[in-house]
Amino acid sequence: MALGERDKPSGQMTTGHEWNGIKELNTPVPRVVYFFLIATATFAVTWTLLMPSWPGINGYFRGFLGVDQRVAVTQTVDQAKVDRASWTTRIDQEDFAAIQADKDLMNIVRQTGAALFGDNCAACHGTDAQGRPGFPNLVAAPIMWGDDPKIVAETIRIGINGTSPDTRFAQMLAFGKDQMLAREDIDAVVAYVQTLSQPDLAATIDADALLAGATLFADNCAGCHGEDAKGMTDTGAPNLTDAYWTYGGDRANIRHSVYDGRGGTMPSWEARLTPTDIKLLTLYVLDLRATRP
Repeated sequence: MALGERDKPSGQMTTGHEWNGIKELNTPVPRVVYFFLIATATFAVTWTLLMPSWPGINGYFRGFLGVDQRVAVTQTVDQAKVDRASWTTRIDQEDFAAIQADKDLMNIVRQTGAALFGDNCAACHGTDAQGRPGFPNLVAAPIMWGDDPKIVAETIRIGINGTSPDTRFAQMLAFGKDQMLAREDIDAVVAYVQTLSQPDLAATIDADALLAGATLFADNCAGCHGEDAKGMTDTGAPNLTDAYWTYGGDRANIRHSVYDGRGGTMPSWEARLTPTDIKLLTLYVLDLRATRP
């Protein structure tokens, strides 16, 4: 095949090479490809000269523009602290009641508190703060240690069964596992406890069994949960007469609690959160309770 032959279907010149009847076209690379290759190379070289790029033995090439992201981030954080200081100072200095009465401050509490809660509390209590098995509902259920703001803030700070030397302690005894009550006594007290929050069940249970359960409750449980079973903030024992159960209020879960005991843990947050953060979280949780539907 001679050089310069033009391929009739495509109109392109051929190179003169042929393989098994297939002729190679002499198709040049489009100029636009060279343009983009040159532009990309120019940009890459320019960028590495102007911006921080190549590592070295004792550091890295910082670029002719002198851009330093570490400095930029530090400056941004410092500026954010200055901007926050206008209201964090008030959060620190004013008491809970004054903050709760201030509309503007509470708007800040709701925004900042939501972020703090999502980062630190939602994993256990849920993003809606309504709890899950083993973790109490913070929106509607009674707060076991009391809902006074100072008490709530202290609970967040030191935790429950946590690592702080000042932590609160709460332990449900294992009446069955530790052989403090016989199996039939556990069944009786469980049946009685279930009727405290579900009175309609009393009609389905033998009256003598209920009486025995009430007596066992008074002898073994009232010291923590109170004679009326509505809980005691001094011991952190929950109310057994409402619809809120940390571990479930059906017969099987109540029996599990009585037989094996319970001992949940809330972390001590004082090492991770600042006093301002703890106060914001306290205000945020109490606001959720106050504004719930």
